Amino acid sequence: MLHIPRKDLEQLCSGIFEALGVPAEDARDSAEILAAADARGIRSHGTARLKRYAEGLRSGLMRGDVKHKIIHETPISLVIDAQGAMGLSLSKKAMKMVIAKAKEHGIGACSIRDSNHFGIAGFYSEMAAREDMIGIAMTNTAALGVPTFARVAAFGTNPIAFAVPANNGKIFSLDMATTTVTRGKVEVYEREKKKLPHEWAVGKNGLVTDDPVSLLDDMFHQRGGGLLPLGGAGEDMACYQGFGLGVLVDILCAVCSGGVFGQSVRDIGKSSARVCHYLMAIRLNLFRPAEDFRRDMTTMLNEINALKPAEGATRVYYAGQKEHEAEEESKRLGIPLEEGVWKTLCDIGTELKVPVPKL
Repeated sequence: MLHIPRKDLEQLCSGIFEALGVPAEDARDSAEILAAADARGIRSHGTARLKRYAEGLRSGLMRGDVKHKIIHETPISLVIDAQGAMGLSLSKKAMKMVIAKAKEHGIGACSIRDSNHFGIAGFYSEMAAREDMIGIAMTNTAALGVPTFARVAAFGTNPIAFAVPANNGKIFSLDMATTTVTRGKVEVYEREKKKLPHEWAVGKNGLVTDDPVSLLDDMFHQRGGGLLPLGGAGEDMACYQGFGLGVLVDILCAVCSGGVFGQSVRDIGKSSARVCHYLMAIRLNLFRPAEDFRRDMTTMLNEINALKPAEGATRVYYAGQKEHEAEEESKRLGIPLEEGVWKTLCDIGTELKVPVPKL
């Protein structure tokens, strides 16, 4: 692992996006969100994905120069047609619009169609949490999840993020896929030539597999198989709960916006599928004074941290705590990045005549 200063990593990625036709502000926002994932230790959604973004922009599947279109709006809601725009920068803009509505009316929500991969969902939910709001962010994805009793994928990894502020900058930040893992984590195992843990996924025969290479290939070509819902294999493990949550995300992201859902969401060529998002912000003081709300949240998080750890464990964490501590550590040491990922970024930068920082 290399440790890259965050400013250098963001500058390189931003420069690459600009060289591929993304406007400067959108390029900076996109680079910021990818670097945030790596800084938090979420390598599956960080700058390792930039190669896929570059291929999408080159192919025209992702459009860096397009202007999104608001197709429906009320004082508390928005529906946006992204028209193939970059999901990263558009989602940051959309969450700002949602927060503005919530500041004025107490609540704001936005459903977005025809967008692209938007990175870590928690980035957007935490934007609202920093404004004394409950933040929610979701996205559907290409069909990678295999429903209970099925052998073919019929819904995406469809993550849900939920963020709530406490005092002293603490945030409860739940950011989870509705499948057992994301495809990005499978890609990490493929890069590291490791076998998959038991019950992460099933092959095209519907049986559990530990081979990331064949799994990724079969999922991409939709031969069958895919990731298991939260809970793992079989009804006894309550995987129908993860399946139900995945469908819930499709409803809010795609049915609300008039976008694509389920098996209709497919990866194309060397890039990712056009997808849909859902963003929401709820002002804390709709329920009670914000300072009282944050005080009780602080008590809750402290109580979680004070729990006696299991034998062999050292701490009990609340959702998002590990990631935020890793992000703080990256300020001191730099963002940890696999050497191969850094080399790929440098190669893309060199090809596009983007200055590559010297480490």
